[in-house]
Amino acid sequence: MPATQKGLILPQKHGEFVVGNTPNYTPGPGELLIKIRSAALNPLDWKIQKYGIYVEEFPAILGQDIAGEVEEVGEGVTDFKKGDRVFRQGLFSSRTNGFQQYTVGPASSTAKIPANISFDEAATLPVALSAAYVGLYGGPTFGQGLTPPVTQEGQGQYAGQPIAILGGGTSVGQVVIQLAKLSGFSPIIATASLKHDDALKALGATAVFDRNLSSAELSTEIAKVTSGKLLSVVFDTVGSPATQQIAVDIVAPGGAVSDVLPPDASVKIPDNKTVYQVLSLLTLPPNTKLLETLYHDHVTAWLEKGLLKPNRTEVLPNGLAGIPDGLKQLENSQVSRVKLVARPQETA
Repeated sequence: MPATQKGLILPQKHGEFVVGNTPNYTPGPGELLIKIRSAALNPLDWKIQKYGIYVEEFPAILGQDIAGEVEEVGEGVTDFKKGDRVFRQGLFSSRTNGFQQYTVGPASSTAKIPANISFDEAATLPVALSAAYVGLYGGPTFGQGLTPPVTQEGQGQYAGQPIAILGGGTSVGQVVIQLAKLSGFSPIIATASLKHDDALKALGATAVFDRNLSSAELSTEIAKVTSGKLLSVVFDTVGSPATQQIAVDIVAPGGAVSDVLPPDASVKIPDNKTVYQVLSLLTLPPNTKLLETLYHDHVTAWLEKGLLKPNRTEVLPNGLAGIPDGLKQLENSQVSRVKLVARPQETA
């Protein structure tokens, strides 16, 4: 292993990204050293750069969506070997993040990539999958505490119960739709741009409504497909003040909303409705066991069987050097139902 590697470095708060050399890593006990083949971009990456949030130690490496192959295993790791194709989520520290050629992270929360999934496809999953999974099945702090579909009893447990996903075309929304199907929810209602109607129904949505409908208009449409059943589970994957209020408006009294962002101060939440802010970081104690079990024990089989499908991908040119332009596309809302992916090994 070389002593240094290429990384996309954020030198300081509010700084500009630069490709440079950064030290390579040695896996500690229970860790894997991964040669990163694909790293996907998320809106959070440009928000960290622009607003100076979440990251306090600089220079910093960002990037939470990671896919690659095991280069070296740390002490005590017996279930992975050099050459295994794997994917995982970064842990908000430079040594564990993805905008670099190599990274380290815990084997306990790493998943193997089945033969039917490419590195690029696998890299679209971790952040979206973790958020969707925690928002539905985590609890009591960051999610609704539903029964995960990891057993025969859990799969299909919510048959006949409706669910609504605001922002069905987002990366998180697409995963929520598929998890809802695995859990048996029906009907599965999504809001999105109607150009995504067929694609979202292929993932498991049973009704797709225009994302621009008001609360009253959406409630009317939902009533037509729920046959009088209460809508007790809503997932807002957009997190704008408008969608947050709509989510609260359409959920039934006693029901709950999972939201990817904290409720805006303008959102009116009645006492008989609950809103959970989804925080899907693995290192948060309520999430650790839940996500370790998902990645280590279940998600590989779901992908292999087609129960979970990755997002579409668009590969950026020039390896790590292409990421800043990709983040500008995300900031300017120029990306729709596709995940931007960089290949760090193609960095000049």
